Amino acid sequence: MLPLILTDVSLWRDGNTLIEGVSVTFSPGTKTIVLGHNGAGKSLLLRICHGLMGPDSGSVAWAEKSPEGHRRQAMVFQKPIMLRRSVRSNVTYGLKVNGVPKLRRQEIADMNLKRVGLADIASRPAAVLSGGEQQRLALARAWALAPDVLFLDEPTANLDPAATQSVEEIVEEIHGGGTKIIMTTHDLSQARRLADEVVFMHQGRMAEHTPADQFFDSPASAEARAYLNGELRW
Repeated sequence: MLPLILTDVSLWRDGNTLIEGVSVTFSPGTKTIVLGHNGAGKSLLLRICHGLMGPDSGSVAWAEKSPEGHRRQAMVFQKPIMLRRSVRSNVTYGLKVNGVPKLRRQEIADMNLKRVGLADIASRPAAVLSGGEQQRLALARAWALAPDVLFLDEPTANLDPAATQSVEEIVEEIHGGGTKIIMTTHDLSQARRLADEVVFMHQGRMAEHTPADQFFDSPASAEARAYLNGELRW
């Protein structure tokens, strides 16, 4: 499906410009981290890329246009929605919706629950899991679909350090299997650990798109320099 090409994408609501003139190409292979303050437009950008929202102007184009394209990308939110089912059924239901044959669903679900360390509690109701366990389940649910692209919207924002480390390890493993990662965060330490490239958003605009080492060592934009120095407020 990649590259994913956004051309002059803008979004308006109630007379306010939320995303303005964003043009960016997401290529395969790299882990892309989208940085910026709260309200910078990070989550909106991911929703537009994923197709949950359409831009008011500009275009969003995948390299491969296919009616099955929505099945080849997935998104995990900051606070994942758990179905009122068991841990295993949360994964098998997603597989069912995406047309996976019934005989294969449990096998795929169990394999991915094992990958994220939830195999031992597969029969437990998903609603009683801790925040970290729910996020790992959301990742297993997405991973089971073997997506070409996985969008992650601040997946560790509400987690403690141990749970954050677990999620980061899973993200690295998913990426290692060939899935493109596009992830938002406001955690600079996390971005340094995970990013191959950085998209930096400020006030709805893309201020910078550059390799991660270059962004952190010598950012090109004044906004990025101020952000890294803790001087940029909004």
